[in-house]
Amino acid sequence: MSLRIVRTVKRHLSSAAAISPGSLSSPIQLTCRRCLSSDQVFELEHKYGAHNYHPLEVALQRGEGVFVWDCENRRYYDFLSAYSAVNQGHCHPRIYRVLCEQAKKLTLTSRAFYSDALGEFSHYITQLFGYERWLPMNTGVEGGETACKLARRWGYDRKGIERYRGKIVFAEGNFWGRSLSAVSSSTDASSYAGFGPFMPGFEIIPYDDLDALDKITRDPQVCAFMVEPIQGEAGVVVPKDGYLKGVRDICTKNNVLWIADEVQTGLGRTGKRLACDHEGVKPDILILGKALSGGFYPVSGVLANDDVMLTIKPGEHGSTYGGNPLGCRIAMEALGVLEDERLAENAEKLGHLLRGELSKLPRDVVKVVRGKGLLNAIVIDEKIDAMDVCRQLKDEGLLAKPTHGHIIRLAPPLCIDEQQIKECADIIGRVIKRQSP
Repeated sequence: MSLRIVRTVKRHLSSAAAISPGSLSSPIQLTCRRCLSSDQVFELEHKYGAHNYHPLEVALQRGEGVFVWDCENRRYYDFLSAYSAVNQGHCHPRIYRVLCEQAKKLTLTSRAFYSDALGEFSHYITQLFGYERWLPMNTGVEGGETACKLARRWGYDRKGIERYRGKIVFAEGNFWGRSLSAVSSSTDASSYAGFGPFMPGFEIIPYDDLDALDKITRDPQVCAFMVEPIQGEAGVVVPKDGYLKGVRDICTKNNVLWIADEVQTGLGRTGKRLACDHEGVKPDILILGKALSGGFYPVSGVLANDDVMLTIKPGEHGSTYGGNPLGCRIAMEALGVLEDERLAENAEKLGHLLRGELSKLPRDVVKVVRGKGLLNAIVIDEKIDAMDVCRQLKDEGLLAKPTHGHIIRLAPPLCIDEQQIKECADIIGRVIKRQSP
């Protein structure tokens, strides 16, 4: 770095007043971003970023455990956990240490060569979850795409479905990403409207409806049923007891693969290692992501046995970054943290406590409390502005976000303790009681 650039950086670091959105004319000056105010952050993103999100008005610059801090150093409880990507807590020191150690050695080779990390990680994760094969990707939506490709190939090569006539069934209210395939399976107009034509061969049935599943999967052209054990983006919709066992039985009977999308519900979030574990059932294809890296790095992938996984041959699917050594080391440590710190057990215990406290809230405001573990939601009266409630929660030191207008998802990092849960329940209670007539 030249002496002139160093002086430029030092000058801006020395005075926050010297930084304004208009003064950020070169990329090097963005190294001073820690000096920006929240308003400046909002203005920069609004001016230069795509308008594809509607964030809560808070600009975060630091996180640790269950807490995050904004640009003015105000502290908040994080009750979204990056949509369950930071189950282990923000900036977990064990995962950070492994990231630093591996980043100094080797970060990326692509799959053109072997690395010393992928085989070790593949062995670890297959043993942990009880499958024969692991196919690594990066993001949750890539995991879903991979599962769909595997299911179609299995349908043609193993089930004998006529080429390019295979069908995959999804549940209403599903959400697994924003790719064209993902929105092709969506029933939410805000996801799919204006983006057609859509992926052929996708069928939709009601969620938590075993009769509908049995009927549609009798069609010999159906190769798979993909479903979230608990629907997250739909508002933490929990199916009836026995639904997952019924899915397993029907898919087995009708020779259809069951794909479980556990990108959000897996890895301790619902009080078990997997949400499917609540009913003791095992999907044919398991999709994982989000907390698989503890929020440090995009890591996702699918688990399946040989009969499914080995239908795809070299050159037919892959990813430049999928299975890279940095991601593998981070993910192995992230899983180790979940296991060693017994975070699923903590989520189970404190989830009961949180729902118990939420059930005491005024019924004229909170119509429904639902969830498992530390994946929970309150459904509030539709006449009340849920985003405004979340703004009031922010002002009290707790960050949450509405979904589908009148549902507020409540999902803190799994390292939260009992005292903190009670403090957060008090915050939620104060804000909700203000909404009561």
